Amino acid sequence: MKPLIFVDRRLPEDVKSYLEEHCSVLSWKPDEKRDETRLQAYLTDVEGYFTSGAMKVTEELLTSAPKLKVISTMSVGYNHFDIPAMRARGVIGTHTPYVLDDTVADLIVGLILSTARRITELDRFIRQGQWKGNEGRKLFGLDVHHRKLGIIGMGRIGEVVTKRAKFGFDMEVSYYNRSRKPALEQELGIEYKSMEQLLRDSDFIVLLTPLTPETKGLIGAEQFSMMKQSAIFINASRGATVDEQALIHALQSHTIAGAGLDVFMQEPLPAQHPLLDMDQVVMTPHIGSATEATRDQMAMLAARNLVHALLGTGEAHIVPELAQ
Repeated sequence: MKPLIFVDRRLPEDVKSYLEEHCSVLSWKPDEKRDETRLQAYLTDVEGYFTSGAMKVTEELLTSAPKLKVISTMSVGYNHFDIPAMRARGVIGTHTPYVLDDTVADLIVGLILSTARRITELDRFIRQGQWKGNEGRKLFGLDVHHRKLGIIGMGRIGEVVTKRAKFGFDMEVSYYNRSRKPALEQELGIEYKSMEQLLRDSDFIVLLTPLTPETKGLIGAEQFSMMKQSAIFINASRGATVDEQALIHALQSHTIAGAGLDVFMQEPLPAQHPLLDMDQVVMTPHIGSATEATRDQMAMLAARNLVHALLGTGEAHIVPELAQ
């Protein structure tokens, strides 16, 4: 008998067909209100749960799903998993690393360029009819090429960003990471620095750490005060890795020059948020992996993770904290 699973999002047809080949599939009904109570009802008898991370996996949710064996998230990040509760119940959690590295790296480079060269700000400048042709230095931005890039969190995405920066823009790249990577330093010609030294030296600082209890609020007022006044800060990790009020103050006080942000403490960003009025900030709505090709690949990888973990038919990308 095929295992029963619940899928909480629409899927590409090939991914849907793959899951139906191996599992009995439940999903939301069209126009059905989606809340935790209804989700708990769906999970009562399922063995597998395919999620996009829209709802958190809580202890209460797990209690409502006594037969649940595997939760597969269609994301690299899994801060919506209650890891201790899943571990206590023996529930496997899988995620989708690697497949989105290049796509996220593209966005990060885009945020660096857009912020440094003020692309979105100057686009508005033209559209609003302000371009008169006599602005002079008023429209100048900052060079990206041959500048210093500091990366906090040197995982796979950090490696891809490093290659684009070094070999595309001749940037000098340094990094800070929980564990040093000598082989990568030699391969790519990059330098390991302490967090403080990286913050003081870098023209562009990219935050790429996962959200954990240790990284929550990792970048705050103290860290912003160490940065150059001309520095640009890029956050493509999670909103909670940054003290957002400290970031707002650093921008308002010109402690740093600008920021490129794909993630925020509250998503969607609420109306009247101070960041919305800052020309020196470029924002995207948490779209790091949001291309059609990449999201389709992520969906298929999440589906394969779910099937392989349920049926024991192949390898699955189990989140490190739950791997045995």
